[in-house]
Amino acid sequence: MVLLSAAMPSVASGAQATHEVVTAYAAASLTDVLQEITTAFTRSTGIPVRLSFASSAILARQIEAGADADLFLSADLEWMNYLQQRGLLRPNTRQDLLGNRLVLIAPINSKVQVDLQNASTLLAALGRGRLALGDPAAVPAGRYARGALQSIGVWHAIEGRTAYADNVRGALAFVARGEAPLGVVYATDAKLEPRVRVVAEFEAATHAPIVYPVALTRAASPGAVRLLEYLRSDGALARFKRYGFATIKPAGKAGASSGAAHTNKDQARQRFEEITGTPRAAQPR
Repeated sequence: MVLLSAAMPSVASGAQATHEVVTAYAAASLTDVLQEITTAFTRSTGIPVRLSFASSAILARQIEAGADADLFLSADLEWMNYLQQRGLLRPNTRQDLLGNRLVLIAPINSKVQVDLQNASTLLAALGRGRLALGDPAAVPAGRYARGALQSIGVWHAIEGRTAYADNVRGALAFVARGEAPLGVVYATDAKLEPRVRVVAEFEAATHAPIVYPVALTRAASPGAVRLLEYLRSDGALARFKRYGFATIKPAGKAGASSGAAHTNKDQARQRFEEITGTPRAAQPR
């Protein structure tokens, strides 16, 4: 196992000093799009936003430890459930915001071909190299990847040949730099990195639905309420779509969509189809 540390903090600046800074914690896969969205939010409202990106697990544990976060945008349901079960979220603010897809990538100049319906082709393409993915113990993308690899029957053969990163962007970097011949990342990450290409896409049925919930923390400032509303605006949703995310239809009442923890993959997938209006067989490819 190889660990990669990739801290990616950023600040959307240029706002009026009279407003209290809103601190948003978000999964690493949202780095580029949230920088763009919060910059537009600050220009529109004058409210400055401080962004902190890492794996959802790291961020959730920091919030649990008392970190000064107003808003949390997780890459999976589990870590939002973790905070909700501990009473650390503001009631009735949780909602499912985005969806994503899982892909297998290789360096841009790689000639490998993989048919995920024939798992032996993945092992052959890997050769003596390692498969880059987020650490399944802490990174949602890694957990989705492990589930997908288990579903196609190669996890036991490949588990000892992995290069773990502490967030999905770290796994992307391994492949982009040519340090790993293959990696498993979100489709949105692959889209942003010109040094990699998508070799194959995992079928939605092979892993739990990739859902990004968002919520305010109990200590959220008034500015954070406005930011949460802005994330649902037409302008923000258009930006999310441009970066390749699926946008999820809001439930009738904020917090109702994910207020109860999803207990298994089938329930979560059914919920994903309900809130996106996208049947599994017709999900974006």
